[in-house]
Amino acid sequence: MTNFKKPLIFTLCLIPIAIIGGWFTAVFAVDSLDEETLDIAIQQIGSKQMLFLIMTLQAVIYAAVCGFFGYIIANKLNLIRPFQFTKKESIITLLAGAISGIILSADAFARWIPELEGSYEASNVFDAPTWIASILYGGIIEEVMMRLFLMSLLAFIGWKLFNKKEDVVPEKVLIISNIIAATAFAAGHLPATIQTFGNLTGMLIFRCFLLNGIFGIVFGRLYRKYGIQYAMLAHMLAHIVSKTIWIIVL
Repeated sequence: MTNFKKPLIFTLCLIPIAIIGGWFTAVFAVDSLDEETLDIAIQQIGSKQMLFLIMTLQAVIYAAVCGFFGYIIANKLNLIRPFQFTKKESIITLLAGAISGIILSADAFARWIPELEGSYEASNVFDAPTWIASILYGGIIEEVMMRLFLMSLLAFIGWKLFNKKEDVVPEKVLIISNIIAATAFAAGHLPATIQTFGNLTGMLIFRCFLLNGIFGIVFGRLYRKYGIQYAMLAHMLAHIVSKTIWIIVL
């Protein structure tokens, strides 16, 4: 039980965040559905409230499974660091998060993708569910899923398959795992892209992989260098900065 104490405590700390973040993510997702799709979903599930509950439960399960097993795997890779924020690492993380947020808000693809203009116009007001979902689910739960769990799992597999004679996981294995996890992170945004714009064009796909992939690599580097808490901080700040800029500028 001793070996599982810290992973269990970490997971229990994630549950309230997953509940709140998952609920507001569900609110945002349901509000984004067209009336016909929403009616079909309600007919299949029973009610709008039940749809919220199922989507929230899904977030909690993701957080619990990825948090518990991700912690164990990351610990084997020596990627679990004391959960604290030191000055130098915090400054680097804040700069990385702020720059990511600025890039995300100053989307250079707008001139080539007409659909982006409408999406930005819809972002110039404060929408509490969207903010809470972005900060808690996007900034924390997604980092647990994509970095702490997936990136760590890929690194562990790569280490044992190709470098098992090494006493510690090689840096190159961590870098490759980061790139693969970041690519998967970007691909995970394709459904939301379809939901937002109604279709997928070559430019939308390119934009999705370029922006989310780059951010994923940045967050992954912060994770392997400083700890998962720094990846979470940068991810949350990227959403806060981008949304604040949209409100001020648009």
